[in-house]
Amino acid sequence: MGVITLEKLPYAENALEPIISAKTISFHYGKHHAGYVATLNKLIAGTPFEGLVLEEIVKRSEKEGVAAIFNNAAQVWNHTFYWKSLAPEGGGGTPEGAFAEAVARDFGDCGAVVKALADAAVKRFGSGWAWLVAERGKLSVISTPNAETPLTRPGITPLLTLDVWEHAYYLDWQNRRADYAAAALGLVNWTFASAAYNKTR
Repeated sequence: MGVITLEKLPYAENALEPIISAKTISFHYGKHHAGYVATLNKLIAGTPFEGLVLEEIVKRSEKEGVAAIFNNAAQVWNHTFYWKSLAPEGGGGTPEGAFAEAVARDFGDCGAVVKALADAAVKRFGSGWAWLVAERGKLSVISTPNAETPLTRPGITPLLTLDVWEHAYYLDWQNRRADYAAAALGLVNWTFASAAYNKTR
């Protein structure tokens, strides 16, 4: 009871090649993401956080200022969301329904969304995340440092994210974050973003 599990990848480790290699996935998912899960379970054992679902642990630990638990819980949640934000080349579908309408209204087209996400990723100083979010139906792009997540911001729903911690790209792209961001955002899972947005309506 109360154990947080490592959610299975939604595709094979080599599915995002050549943009994100199987070697990077094996370290990023198999070491970093798995490590956050293991550490979190140790931290919550015997505490009031044990037995809570992951999202509640993230929100409550942030609110109560329990930094170690928050950092690990948020990183577990962020990484799970990141894997779902990407799809093998050609497998990400297209914006659908109300989400497609919101993209046209707030950005013009998907290319502008990708450009805004890439810009946020490149300008994030140090480690962090670039996010496409919805707030009261309106789309915008934000970035967060370290483990911070829009999950803790009332009224904001995350739709897509790009990880810009160095372990997300350094084996494949070295220090070329801009190149990684541009390439990885070619793998955006628009079907996932559409479903996330449509749930807010």
